[in-house]
Amino acid sequence: MIAAILASPLTPIENFLRSVLDWLHGTAGLPWAWSIIALTVIVRMVLVPLTVKQIHSMQALQRHAPEMKEIQKKYKDDRQKQQEELMKFYKENQINPLASCLPIAAQLPVFFALYYVLRHLSRNPPGGQAAVDAGKFSWLHVVPNITDSITAHWSGYVLIVIYILSQLASTYYMSTTMEKSQRMLMLAMPLVFAVFILHPVGTAVFPTGLLLYWVTTNLWTVGQGLITRRLVPRTPAPTGKKSSRSGGDDSGNGAKRHSAPSPKPVPAAKAQARPVRKVKRKKKSRR
Repeated sequence: MIAAILASPLTPIENFLRSVLDWLHGTAGLPWAWSIIALTVIVRMVLVPLTVKQIHSMQALQRHAPEMKEIQKKYKDDRQKQQEELMKFYKENQINPLASCLPIAAQLPVFFALYYVLRHLSRNPPGGQAAVDAGKFSWLHVVPNITDSITAHWSGYVLIVIYILSQLASTYYMSTTMEKSQRMLMLAMPLVFAVFILHPVGTAVFPTGLLLYWVTTNLWTVGQGLITRRLVPRTPAPTGKKSSRSGGDDSGNGAKRHSAPSPKPVPAAKAQARPVRKVKRKKKSRR
């Protein structure tokens, strides 16, 4: 039922992906499995502008992290007020907290559309069964058929393990600005998804090619995370400085600006001069 609901809106994306895969396989000469990997790279390159927004959002969140923690601390007993104040703070500072989810959200339609592409390829493989028997749909001589179910061959279980590890690694690198609860949820998602793959609902069958797509995009995210960690500056540790509103400055600069002027220095010659001793003159004796 879910597949039938998603099929119609995703048809244009499905047709486009099938055209790209046909070009990569027929014109570029790539095998079908490597065509999926190349398609994944193309999708991630198209999503680079969203990735840039994601990096800028991470920079803004890290830059304003101390102020947001102060708001959370101030309204810790009123969750609704806390959310309202945070939304106002985001708006005033032009921060989009959802920007970090844009690349993942943009990939979901591609993921589901690719599911339909692989399902149609399994029913009507180009070249017929002879192409399947000849290994046209295999990958590295390990995965015999990327259109088959993940659980149809032992290689599918190996890919599930690789998927979980790559998903955990990508979440680790791209969730540095999340709260602890959100980060734990993101780390648990690949495990939940793996259970869903192994025990699909109804007649849904997940082709092995879907895992090739997701593992490739996770590895891209890991590389992107390594670069992002160099681009995004680390949040400086608090130094105990007071804000300008408090009128103080622990660094000493404010004290120097507002302190009373110091007395003029005494010349060194006067400071080192010793007091003059009075010499008593001897009285001349009278004869």
